[in-house]
Amino acid sequence: MIDDAARTALHVADWRRSVFALYDRVRDTPEPAAAHELWRRGRDRLLSEHPATPLLPRDRPGFAGAPVAAYDAAWRFTCAIEPAEPGSFDFTTGTDGVVTFERVGRVQVPDAGSLDVWRLTSYGGGIFIPFRDASAGTPGGTYGGGRYLIDTIKGADLGADPETGTIVLDFNFAYNPSCAYDPAWACPLAPLGNRLGVPVRVGELYG
Repeated sequence: MIDDAARTALHVADWRRSVFALYDRVRDTPEPAAAHELWRRGRDRLLSEHPATPLLPRDRPGFAGAPVAAYDAAWRFTCAIEPAEPGSFDFTTGTDGVVTFERVGRVQVPDAGSLDVWRLTSYGGGIFIPFRDASAGTPGGTYGGGRYLIDTIKGADLGADPETGTIVLDFNFAYNPSCAYDPAWACPLAPLGNRLGVPVRVGELYG
């Protein structure tokens, strides 16, 4: 009989496969609003049904879907990754020890500010763009610790072009990290260079 640790590892691996497959379908859907609806439904299905869901057991029976705002095309951009000063930050996880992210560039978000673009330097690599907006932690706003926009190592990837150095940022697909559902999770949150001075009331909201 398989032990609990192995079973948990297999469930997490299946969650990752499911997320990668969901974003594959999102990128293959040409109309962004339709892609967003596909993403919303797929994410709700994972949260409500998958064994690796971050939802606490007490929250699962009454879960009716994540609070996601209606699609707003004004928050979709194709941004150039511009050079930025070298930098890094370390994050202590509960399972993987200290992981280090290095800054590989910066993107300018029209009428909102700029966001640093990070690369995970440990095994697997990956581009990571978290952010915290001005409504974070306010009533009816977004999660106080910020949200994730891009996390390619976990499959959250809306597309990029290495030749032109551009990346698709669609804030309608912003989602809460697992620690927003279960405080036992340790999640890297938005550093200073990933904080916007305007409210971003699209994507997954909070409360």
